[in-house]
Amino acid sequence: MPLQRAIIFAAGQGPHLKPWTDQHPKALAQVNGKSLLQRNIEYLQRYGIKDVIVNVHHFSDQVIGEIERSKGWGSQVTISDETGGLLRTGGGLKHAAWYFGDTDPFVVMNVDMLTNLDLDKMLAFHQSHGSKVTMAVTKRLTSRNFLFNDQGRLCGWINTQTGEQRMCRADHPLIPKAYSCINIFQPSVFPLITKTGAFSIIDLYIEVAKHALVLGYDHTGDQLVDIGRPESIAKAEMYFQ
Repeated sequence: MPLQRAIIFAAGQGPHLKPWTDQHPKALAQVNGKSLLQRNIEYLQRYGIKDVIVNVHHFSDQVIGEIERSKGWGSQVTISDETGGLLRTGGGLKHAAWYFGDTDPFVVMNVDMLTNLDLDKMLAFHQSHGSKVTMAVTKRLTSRNFLFNDQGRLCGWINTQTGEQRMCRADHPLIPKAYSCINIFQPSVFPLITKTGAFSIIDLYIEVAKHALVLGYDHTGDQLVDIGRPESIAKAEMYFQ
């Protein structure tokens, strides 16, 4: 099945993107005159995805107002309201489960990552391998890595600065890859998620990978910019016009 729906995580408070996030939501930070949210909605449109759910919390009124003013930039945008309490990425996805139906794969992505990853190629990989979740990853330097076996199957996560590990398989050797914050999910993943309330999507991956196939899709070489700090805006503006 083709990709038709997506969720964009846009609820976060963006503490590292201050001073912008003192007065505005991270999702509306500007790169060459377009907000991160607009850029990612238009990115999804290039792959035929025009039904998008966006979770909101921090300055949610600004996000909703901009979506309404722009008429969703040509997409049908639904709001997943977390103004009553931030659910983080894992809890935010579970809260929006009702949106995705029972059969078709969908995209899960963060608003603060910009990329030219080819979603058509990623979907072909996802479907040919029968994966429950396919995570876009790259070989790049970072202190936090997901760990995969030599078949690309998720086995765990590690923070090399703190030594924290979360493991779901005991395979060896383990290959570290950096997370790109864009994924393809099957809706059949939701019954496997037992956590409730606010929790990280990292916890979700580890839990699901104990029972189902979660694969990494290596797209090293593609453009990828994490808009986590003010200086990353300038980097993004070099690649995304």
